[in-house]
Amino acid sequence: MKSATPPNGHMPQRPAPEHAFAMRFTSTPRGARLARRLVSHRLNDWGHPYAAPVNEALTLITAELTANAVRHGHVPGRDFHIQLTLTEGVFRIEVTDTRAERRPPCTPRTPDSVSESGRGLLLVDALADDWGVTPRPAAPGKTVWAELRAPTESHPHTPRVAPAPTDVDLLLSTASLLRDDPASRPEDASHGGRRL
Repeated sequence: MKSATPPNGHMPQRPAPEHAFAMRFTSTPRGARLARRLVSHRLNDWGHPYAAPVNEALTLITAELTANAVRHGHVPGRDFHIQLTLTEGVFRIEVTDTRAERRPPCTPRTPDSVSESGRGLLLVDALADDWGVTPRPAAPGKTVWAELRAPTESHPHTPRVAPAPTDVDLLLSTASLLRDDPASRPEDASHGGRRL
């Protein structure tokens, strides 16, 4: 977490967003995929095409936060909620679930090299300019949020310090698994491009 949650758990007041998108999703892997896709579509509608770095980064951050909400924040019969806003050149994605007792760590843990999971918050930490966790207002649960400054023409985006190259390489190689389109899947050449 790059910034501390305020001691009273309340975030400072923010100006009205220029763009906003919010929706509730079922707490299932399918709901997480749909949330990721809708965020990407909304960013495209707001003038940030699918292949633009800000769209790709926010789509990956959304994928990780929604996957965590499904895996660690799931309460049977309860949905998770996302909110995407653009305010004064800063994108903010919030994923709210109803499980208050399972909060992510303040600093992402580096998993061992053979672990197949546990890299989601490392990816969020590497891509986001800021992220954190706040209690859900007026109800049990939590909101995990991440912010990303939109690049501007006159002020180039300052580079962030990324994790060690081996961590980044592993994160990027597993990021392609998040895509659901058949064109991004490796095909088995010995079966004429058909998957068995």
